[in-house]
Amino acid sequence: MAESKIEKRPLAGNNRVNQLAFVVQDIEKTSELFSKLLGIAKPAWFLTGDSEISKVVFRGKPTNSRSKLVFMNTPTIQFELIEPNEEPGTMREFLDTVGEGIHHIAFDVESIKERLQVFEENGYPLLQSGEFTSSDGRYVYVDTLDDHKTLVELLESADPRDTAPKNETFAPLLGTNKVEQLAFVVKDLEKAAEAYCKLLGVEKPQVIQSGPSELTNVLFEGKPTEGDSRYMFINTPLLQIELIEPGTSPSTWKKHLETYGEGVHHISFVIKDMEEKIKLLEGMGYPVLQTGNFYNGKGRYAYMDTTSDFKVIIELLERFDT
Repeated sequence: MAESKIEKRPLAGNNRVNQLAFVVQDIEKTSELFSKLLGIAKPAWFLTGDSEISKVVFRGKPTNSRSKLVFMNTPTIQFELIEPNEEPGTMREFLDTVGEGIHHIAFDVESIKERLQVFEENGYPLLQSGEFTSSDGRYVYVDTLDDHKTLVELLESADPRDTAPKNETFAPLLGTNKVEQLAFVVKDLEKAAEAYCKLLGVEKPQVIQSGPSELTNVLFEGKPTEGDSRYMFINTPLLQIELIEPGTSPSTWKKHLETYGEGVHHISFVIKDMEEKIKLLEGMGYPVLQTGNFYNGKGRYAYMDTTSDFKVIIELLERFDT
């Protein structure tokens, strides 16, 4: 008799990654920039409630942590920008130790109590908890940093969160505001993939080897390189998770790993007219880091150094018509 497969269950009860959250120094400036990138009218920030309302507990201790928040809804992922105050909290700790950047990904859950127990049983302890300010709901951050290279937030709300794009929209900078990928550079591809597949409740995809240099034509910092790497693509309902293990030849992935360690490397947008988009971004002060063709020759990519303003590298992906 054939052995039946055991159904894999996502730790959060679902695998719908629906939010990318950035910790920033200046929310007013950063929200203006993201507004132009995404083609969304800039929302006004709001301040989270005081300790009586937000009831923030960080590493087991109550804190007066408060943050300015901005939410920007795209047709898929919600962008959250966070400017924390100086009081102890996971956002303040991130800003002081890592700097600006992507702090967490989020999942909506029906019961934090139920799901938090699952995470804790799997070795991911509670890091911070609190109550929503503007609606009836609550959140927790679980410490998934070692395994998933970012934190996970669980969101529980009495009413559905507002994730619908607003009517006040205009043309996005790149012609689209749909985030295609969230990519992480890792030291051990199999280990990271195991952790993500367990988190998301999915089967582990195949390892993809970078293609031959005569096909990929990789240029890193203006110089040809093999740009060898191993990677995996893990699909979720709203975006694809990419895990990249750099090889020994020079590349943006290898440099990132050596400079910053494991963690978020880039977010991706599928665009048209690659040369035009590169020229546009270069004209705005964002230089090219690396370019190349897909491993299978069916498209090309360009990494743009947008970290000064957008706190993450932006990858442009152009697929060739087949």
